[in-house]
Order: sequence, then structure tokens, then C-alpha cells
Amino acid sequence: MSQDYIPQDYIHGYDPFELRRLRDQATTLAELLHAGTRFCAEEVVLEAGCGVGAQTVALASDNPRAHFVSIDVSERSLGEAEAAVRRNGLKNVVFRRADLFDLPFAPHTFDHVFVCFVLEHLRDPLEALRRLSRVLKPGGAITVIEGDHGSTFFFPDSVLARQAIHCQVDLQAQAGGDANVGRRLYPLLKGASFSEIGVEPRQVYVDGSRPAWADGFTRKTFAAMVAGVRGRALAAEMMSAQNFDRGVADLLRTAEPDGVFAYTFFKATAKAS
Repeated sequence: MSQDYIPQDYIHGYDPFELRRLRDQATTLAELLHAGTRFCAEEVVLEAGCGVGAQTVALASDNPRAHFVSIDVSERSLGEAEAAVRRNGLKNVVFRRADLFDLPFAPHTFDHVFVCFVLEHLRDPLEALRRLSRVLKPGGAITVIEGDHGSTFFFPDSVLARQAIHCQVDLQAQAGGDANVGRRLYPLLKGASFSEIGVEPRQVYVDGSRPAWADGFTRKTFAAMVAGVRGRALAAEMMSAQNFDRGVADLLRTAEPDGVFAYTFFKATAKAS
């Protein structure tokens, strides 16, 4: 198995807390991230790095006449993904254990490749995109969605909250990933020889007029993600327990009716040469 793909160092962990967070994230962000992502009937789509199936369910539900092959390197994640698909009664997805850097597919197999929240965890995202381009049919398309923690801003501002976020960013970097990879999508796709590249920022903006977003994204997605690295951050002596907990509390404070929270995802599409 390639050392460029690092599921053993998945910074968020695999516990039930993280599984719940991923599902909350997918539910909250489905319309924002997947608007415009539609596949034609009978198209075969490779979902690369499906994880626990949080995005798989949305894709397969929105495109019932397309066929999905969803892969992940983690058997545990694949089991969760298969269970999620069964719970939702979806019949247009098959799962397969596979490494992005050693794909078990012939060249020109797929009409489309979909990648969401995967490149951020890879040591070599450029090479991953090159490998994925080889299994696309000539003129086939790729969709890539990634976040960028450097895009975060909030009110009330908090030095400790920013330090807690940086703990997550630094830990991911130490594991070989990049929590700010969203800003790199255009050069990465260009470097992998894709053409017709388009990158669109999709911003989450939350204030007191959007309580569902304050709960679903600010509390249950972003603050929960930062809180999830507490053990690793303390073990690495990045912050004291008191300061880290205060930082998370300050993030949660921005979800109150007088608070504001914003974060930008980047969605890219491109064509195989």
C-alpha cells in the first residue's frame, strides 16, 4: 500500500464522535456543495476516497440513474459506507477497497471522478490527481471539493480559538496533509494536466438569522472537528488544556444569536486531456 495515502494518520480519528460529525457535516452542506453536480443516466462515476459514505448517499440519491463505484483504503470506513447506503435504500453504488495510488482499474474506465475532502489528507495530492486522470475516459470530467481552514473568520474574535484551529492545521501537516488545500485546487489540477479547469468558492456564512447553520456547521461540524484533535494537541504540548478548551468554547460562542462564523470551500471541475 502506498505511503502517500495515510489513513492510519487520519487526523480526525475513527471513533463514533467523528462518524456523527461527518454525517452532520454532509447533511448540512449537501445543497451548498452538491448543487450543480449532476451525472447523466448510465454514466459510471468513481468516487475516490468515499470514507464512511457521508457524501456517497447525497451523490447517489441526487443521481439515481448514474452508477457509482466508491472506493476507500479503509475497510472500516467501507463498512460504514455500505451500511449508510443500505439504510437509504440506494441500489446504484458498489464499494471496493482500493488505494488512490494503486488503482485497480483499466485506463479510460470512468465517465467522471468525484473527490471530496480527500486531497487534504494526502502526502502527494498532485500524483493522486495524475493517477485519477488515467482512469477517466478522454474528455471525462473530475469534480474536486476541498476546504481551506485559512479562510475561517468569526465574531467575536478569539486568539485562543485561532490557536486551537492552528493545532488542527499543524497536526494535519505533521501527518502529511494540508488543511488549506482548497486554495491549491487550480494549480494542482493544472499540474496534473487537466483542462477546462474552473474553481468556484462556496462560502458558509452563519449569523443569528441562520440558526440551523449555526447548529449544523458552526457547532456540529467545525467546532466539533477542532475539539476532536484535543488529545493529540495536548500530547504534542501545542496548547494547555485550559487554553484549548477555552478556544473551543470561544468557537462555540460564535454560534450564539449575536455571533458570526464564515468558512470557504472550493469546488473545482475539469476535463481529462
